[in-house]
Amino acid sequence: MGENGGVKGDYQELVDEISALLGAPATLENRDFRLIAFGAQVTDSDTEFDETALDPVRTRSILTRGSTSAVRSWFEGFGITSAKEPVRIPATPEAGVYRGRICLPVRHHGFVLGYVWLLDDDPGPTREQLDAAMEVTGRIGAQLADEAQAGADLTREFHSVLTAERGWQRDMAVAALRTALGSRAPGLHAVVCVAPWPSADPDDAPSVRTIPAADALCTVPWGVTGQCLALLVRLRSREALAPALTAAAKLRGRAGSPVAAGVGAARDDLAELATAWQEATAATRAALADPNLGPDAQWSSIGPYRLLTALPAEAAHDPAVAPLLSPAHRQLARTAEMFLDCAGQAGRTAAALGIHRQTLYYRLSRVEQLTGLDLDEGEDRLLLHMGLKASRL
Repeated sequence: MGENGGVKGDYQELVDEISALLGAPATLENRDFRLIAFGAQVTDSDTEFDETALDPVRTRSILTRGSTSAVRSWFEGFGITSAKEPVRIPATPEAGVYRGRICLPVRHHGFVLGYVWLLDDDPGPTREQLDAAMEVTGRIGAQLADEAQAGADLTREFHSVLTAERGWQRDMAVAALRTALGSRAPGLHAVVCVAPWPSADPDDAPSVRTIPAADALCTVPWGVTGQCLALLVRLRSREALAPALTAAAKLRGRAGSPVAAGVGAARDDLAELATAWQEATAATRAALADPNLGPDAQWSSIGPYRLLTALPAEAAHDPAVAPLLSPAHRQLARTAEMFLDCAGQAGRTAAALGIHRQTLYYRLSRVEQLTGLDLDEGEDRLLLHMGLKASRL
């Protein structure tokens, strides 16, 4: 939930309560050091902002909504992942920590779910103050646990909708997802596919709470052994896909390897999400096949790939086109595809390829010899064009 379910304000109230109890600005992060809420940092007079008092690590956490892996490892070295009581961490300027810290572990049923941080001053909070603050962290832990369970439910139900067979199984999955979404079920949604995702471990997927307007995220098989990410995003209007495209770009940026993203058409009925998912995966395949369409492709903009991606793999390869697809004839294949992309206009084609018209005519005659197709015939042109496009998939 968080930004997606309206509970972020509750976290802010709890952080403000801790800040008031301890007389110092507090910051709440989850166990992955992603920022959830923070209090304002002021001077000792509590009246005037002082840039010289800023701690670089805290500033970076607030501005980027998280911490680097090096900072995370450094703090975890003080035992905060297993601590049951407040942990004092000394200032270490060489690590960018110019002021000491107090870390309040946020726990629930024995597990650390996050951390409340505050800058440690001399003499700092009393034992009684820290005990009162730890009681508040208990309430934060219970809320984080509820949120994690709700997120797990949404992940499971969303995955079921995308993978269930048609009929009663998919109907049941849609009903369960509608229940899990609650008040967010009505309205427009888009489905985003990002592939290939570099890790098959679901725990390596980004948190849905870090993606604005996102309701659910899960991993789905991609190909024989690969994985992709599926994301459900709320929209304000059918034409405004910006939230989905922004989410796609954000996920691609976290992949750490070349990936593409596809976005299906907007839907106002959760029962149509499986179709939207087919569109999103088709758009992703098209973006991977044709760089001109990506890296973020919309189903409505992939042209002939809307049909080609629906064909079985074996049906997309025609024997007449096969000779042209060998590595030795790569130049001829590119020439033929450009010629057909240019609607058979020789002047446009020659200009696009940077060759003389006579060179173009020679190459096209070689294409006809290799394929047995007549480029003056519309049906032969169509077969060749689709065969070349399909070969990219």
